[in-house]
Order: sequence, then structure tokens, then C-alpha cells
Amino acid sequence: MARPATDPFETPDGLAPYATKAFETRGRLYPEAESTTRSPLQRDRDRIIHSGAFRRLKHKTQVFVYHEGDYYRTRLTHSLEVAQIARSISRTLGLDEDLAESTALAHDLGHTCFGHSGEEALAACMVKYGGFDHNAHAIRLVTKLEARYAAFDGLNLCWETLEGIAKHNGPLVPRAPDDPLPEAIAEYNARHDLELATFAGLEAQVAALSDDIAYNNHDIDDGLRAGLLSLDALLALPLVGDIFRRAEERWPGIERQRIVHESIRELIGLMINDVVAETQRRARATGVRSAAEVRAQGEPLAAFSREIDRAQKALKAFLYENMYRHFRVLRMQRRARQVVSDLFEVFIEDPRLLPTEWRAQAQGPANAVTARVVSDYIAGMTDRFALVEHKRIFGVDADPL
Repeated sequence: MARPATDPFETPDGLAPYATKAFETRGRLYPEAESTTRSPLQRDRDRIIHSGAFRRLKHKTQVFVYHEGDYYRTRLTHSLEVAQIARSISRTLGLDEDLAESTALAHDLGHTCFGHSGEEALAACMVKYGGFDHNAHAIRLVTKLEARYAAFDGLNLCWETLEGIAKHNGPLVPRAPDDPLPEAIAEYNARHDLELATFAGLEAQVAALSDDIAYNNHDIDDGLRAGLLSLDALLALPLVGDIFRRAEERWPGIERQRIVHESIRELIGLMINDVVAETQRRARATGVRSAAEVRAQGEPLAAFSREIDRAQKALKAFLYENMYRHFRVLRMQRRARQVVSDLFEVFIEDPRLLPTEWRAQAQGPANAVTARVVSDYIAGMTDRFALVEHKRIFGVDADPL
């Protein structure tokens, strides 16, 4: 089936005029010979997929710790779902699908073990040492910590990919003199200006909305499966309730899990179509004709319509109250924070306990260099490894439940 015509028109390469053009990339920090089989942005996607940080997402929490069950999403499966949605939207809008996919696949690389609970704990430990932010850590990973190439540290990604990772949620500007940019982003930006005060290109904006679409919908699925959410409560939500009721009316007597899948499938499709329509509307209204003009806008061009935005925010609030604040999840989060805090404290007080390659980078107890080394080590841990490491050092079972 042919892709619907983009608006206002397509360029000879089949992309919209406001799309990122892969062969017009602003380049890499370290110049490299181009691939003979892939565009620069395809190559970025492949480098992300082959990175150690991407593989570790397999055993990092989305909401449920890995041993809760094989059916629940992890950071890896979430990232793949985000990438699929981002490619679908980008294809319809005539954007560069590889850039959208790269941003989607990399957007959670910097997350710690145990999801947001792990991040909160590590951020609290790092307050005196420059802080911790998962988005900044993703930049640190792909520009420094991934050691795969002889000629440089990191993955040496294109400017556009790095911009998307750093700014997919919007411009980055210091909020106050005492609240500067995260260290990793500021450090890299000083060498390779990512124009942090502007919005990213449309591909990164699409990836950010795809993240919202993916986690809102798969958290419904996981929450119902885990018994944290009730179908009756979902029926009271705007938009979501109507979709679930229609599915029940269309398929009377069918097992509940199929009703859930049918409803979520319809909800995802509705949100995707809404983003496409609203983004095309904004592109027409602004008259943007290039990726540079997209960045120059004072607001994002990729967006939900007002109606769907209200509905998805209501869904987020519902999930926050009924799922993320459920006592079973809170208990797990509390124990997870303790595991991360315990590991940080013991390693920064006695860096000799770090594995050899990490210990070699430390500079003695309780200083900023050692703190960052410890932070990097813990942030890279999977849920499973963090629990094993905690048991090795403290000799007690740290199962979060």
C-alpha cells in the first residue's frame, strides 16, 4: 500500500521538506569514512542496537522487577515498542525513519536498574557530586562510556542523533545559576554544539510522543495482567472507556485478555493517527520548509490534538495513582532504592571493592571523580546484577519484594 501523500509536498528523495536529510548530516565529532551500504543515520541506529547499554535494557525495570514474570515489559521491550511507533508515524509524515528509530532506541539507555526508583536513589546519592540524570547519562554512554572502537570513545554518532537523544523532550537551558545543565550534556556540548536552546528535529519530537503512546498503553496491559488495575475503573476514563466498551459490544463473550488487546490496539492506532493529523496541521500553519525551520519554532510541531492530549493526560494521572502508587509497586520501589543507596555508599567509602577496571578509574574515597565512577558502575547494572552484587557485599538477600 502506498504511503499517504505528505503535506505540503514530497521532495525527490520521498521525504517531506521539513524532514532531516541523512546525507546532509552535520557530521560526527570524529570524522569517519561513510558506509557503502548504509546512510549515516542507519549506521547510528545499528551502533545503538549493538551497544552494550542497549543489551542491558533487557533486564532493567520498566515498572516490574525482572522476576515478576516474563510477560511484563522491560526497558528493552518498551524501547522496541517506542521505535515501532516512531517509525510508523515518521513513515506517514515523510520523515527519516532511521533517525526516529535511533532516538527511540536510545532514549532510555541511561536508565538505572529498578526504573525511576533506582534513578531517584542514585540522584540523591549524587547531589554533592554533580547529580545524576538518566537523559544526561544516555549522552555520557554514547559519547564516552561505550568502548567499542579503537579511534574514539563512545559510538561517535551523528549530530542529529545526539541532538535527538539530548532534546527529544524539548530544549535544554539552565533554569537558574544554581541549577545548571547536567554535567555530561554540558561537557559534550562544549565540544560539539547541539543547539540546546532549540527544539529538536521532527524525528526526535515524534520519538518523544511515541514514548508516551507506548508506555501509556502497555502499562494498561501490564497493570491489568498484574491485577493492579481494574477494567471497571478504566471504563470511567475519557476515550479509553469508550474504546473498551466498543470492544466488549463488538465481541460479546470473548475472553477478557482479547478484549484488552483489541482495545489497546485501537487506542494506539487512534493516538498515532491523531499525532499525524495534528503534526500535519501545525506544519501547514507554520509553513515550515526545512528541518532548520522546525528547530526555529517556539513550540513543538509534533503533538497530540487538544482533545487527545487531555485524554492521555487523564490516563497518565490514572496510571500514576492506581498503578505506580499501588502498595505492591511502592514496596518494591522502596527496597530497590535501598539497594542502590547501599551499593553507592559502600563503593564510595571503599572504592577498592569495585571491580578492577572500575577501581582503576577511581581516585580514593568520597571525592567527585570516584563518585562519578561509582555512579557509572551502578547505572549500568541490570536489576538482577544489582541484587547479586548487593548480596555479594552485604551477605543478605536483597529481593525487592
